[in-house]
Amino acid sequence: MRIIGFSFKKFEVERKKDIKGKLEIKTNLQIDDIEKEKIDLAGEILKFSYTYSIKYEPSFAELSFKGTVLVVPDNPKDIKTILKEWKKKKLNDDLRVFVFNFIMSKCNLKALQLEEDFSLPPHIPLPRLSKQASNKVNYAG
Repeated sequence: MRIIGFSFKKFEVERKKDIKGKLEIKTNLQIDDIEKEKIDLAGEILKFSYTYSIKYEPSFAELSFKGTVLVVPDNPKDIKTILKEWKKKKLNDDLRVFVFNFIMSKCNLKALQLEEDFSLPPHIPLPRLSKQASNKVNYAG
């Protein structure tokens, strides 16, 4: 499998109130649809439509991303099998992990930027340096 395209169709950020007290951050990624498309350079491909959301609970803030990922299967015959399984809302684990990891890497980068812009804490832990007793700097990531 190769990913040949990625795009955001929409993203929304809403900070509903100041964050006070206990904070819980929940993320959710779902594939909304899979369609077959034909493009000149690659022939038949699969277009995955997705929604990725990050919620700061209880009701502090929310980020939401919608977009598409274009995937070229290694074997063109796999397209029919994948679409047949998708009619039952099933997706091969290897394909799902491959596509999800790609989507999360793109969305998490954009989310970190938007969280900074909206003064929200990062939804994923960032690497930190720490000083040890021997005055060495340790990378904790």
